[in-house]
Parts: sequence; structure tokens; C-alpha cells
Amino acid sequence: MSDATNGQRTHAATPVIRRARTSDVRDIRALVAPLAERRVLVSKEAVTYFESLQEFRVAELGGRVVGCGALHVMWEDLAEIRTLAVAPEMLGTGLGGRLLEALVEDAREIGVERLFCLTFETDFFVRHGFEAIEGQAVPMDVYAELLRSYDEGVAEFLDLERVKPNTLGNTRMLRTL
Repeated sequence: MSDATNGQRTHAATPVIRRARTSDVRDIRALVAPLAERRVLVSKEAVTYFESLQEFRVAELGGRVVGCGALHVMWEDLAEIRTLAVAPEMLGTGLGGRLLEALVEDAREIGVERLFCLTFETDFFVRHGFEAIEGQAVPMDVYAELLRSYDEGVAEFLDLERVKPNTLGNTRMLRTL
């Protein structure tokens, strides 16, 4: 279906955005799998999703997960938007933007002031207030602390040489809230 006023496709029912549950992990992985195969998103083991479940929001439509996204805190004022994905039939409906804004609200609620993402979808993130960044976006003392993290997303944020093969073609982006 098409909405003539804004060019976005619409569906009869509107997906509900809610916090993820353990029972959603299988659906989240199924949603992410084709994107991971195309190297658009990072492939993760099931245990990683369970360990980070409290970071996730999902969009549910008719009892099915049709979108997901996560907010991963990196520092006192900084978090990363991760694993933002929507089902192919939901592309162009605005669902990705709704999920992103739910994560932005989560960030505000916990006191985060800046959001980072590593993405191929630069146009989407620019429409939502993100800007491409070069170099370091944190002071040297924070950089030194972040170097202690084992998290690959933190390494990508820091633009460390060891993660360069994983980030080829991606753009590092930041949004100030």
C-alpha cells in the first residue's frame, strides 16, 4: 500500500515498539541473518543477543518481530545505536525511524548526550540528525579508558586499526541530543 501524502508504504496495522524479551531472540537473529550475510550488519552468536537483550527494542506486528534495534552505552555521555533492522516488507514504512527514535528516547532517559553508529545507511541516519565524523570524538583521557573495552563496537568507534577490515565502506556517524 502507498501513502500519497509522504510516499511511504503503510500497513493496515501499526507495529508496536516494545522492549525485547528472551523469546524474541530467535526472531531477532532471523531478522538480522540476511543482513549479516550481506555484511550490512555484524553476525553475532545467540549468547551475545541474550547478554545484551536489555539493550534491545523490537517492533511487533501480528505476533511477529518485524524490526529491532539496540542502544549500547559506551561512556557516561555516549552510546551506540546497534543492530537496527526491519523486515523487508516493512522497508519504506517509517518503522526504522520509529525504532531509532525509541532508542533516542531511551538514551535521553538514561542521560546519554551523544549517539554513535557505524553504518552503510548514511542517508537514513542523516535524516535523523546524525553527521559523519572523522578522527576521535572523545577527549584523550576517555579514549584511553575506552581502549580497555573488549567490545568490538567500541573499537569501531575508536577507529582502531584491528577492526578496519570489519568496517570497510561503513561511515562513522554521531548525533548530539
